[in-house]
Amino acid sequence: SRCTSCFRVIRYSIWRGRQMSLKKVYDKQPNEFTFNDSNLKLAEKILTKYPSKNKKSAVMPLLYLAQKQNQNWIPLAAMKYIARYLSIPYINVYEVATFYTMYNLSPVGKYFVQVCTTSPCLLRGADKITKICKEKISPKQNELENNKTCSWTEVECLGACVNGPVIQINEDYYEDLNDKNTIKIIDSLLNDKPLKSGSYRNRKNTAPETNKNLNGE
Repeated sequence: SRCTSCFRVIRYSIWRGRQMSLKKVYDKQPNEFTFNDSNLKLAEKILTKYPSKNKKSAVMPLLYLAQKQNQNWIPLAAMKYIARYLSIPYINVYEVATFYTMYNLSPVGKYFVQVCTTSPCLLRGADKITKICKEKISPKQNELENNKTCSWTEVECLGACVNGPVIQINEDYYEDLNDKNTIKIIDSLLNDKPLKSGSYRNRKNTAPETNKNLNGE
């Protein structure tokens, strides 16, 4: 399986000649947040991986856990809850949550579409995918579509260059795409009946598309 939590730096990084924007905290915040029973058990299990004197090391997986529980975004109440849970200053949680793009600070919908636009994917047609997202979801990135079902954004390398173009929807990768199957995938999200993830040229992981070897046999 692919790593879906690669850490892509957000703070005014210059990449491919463009400036990445700083994410804003959502203005409509819930008053409270607590882990549900199942996530509380997972949080306790996560803590066992770290020395008791270094509980703060668990801040990143706990933020990710909070995001999954709260429909793909992290409210300030969750950051404060995690700070209390780990007995660390709130600012230590806030600075991590606002630094990495893996954390969403505002609602992104039930389905969050991340389109890789690094060179390998662009060469294979990622520009067509972003155009489809603008037409089907919203004209601008990080804006919910009319039914609040999903949103989309461009990201730098998703680590699946050989399978480009590729998009990540929540935790799943959709690979080897073209404009036709991308439209079908986006439509399935808008109808709340997502199609299966994986290669859309029937490849297994990063294996060649045929069984023919280099000798042509």
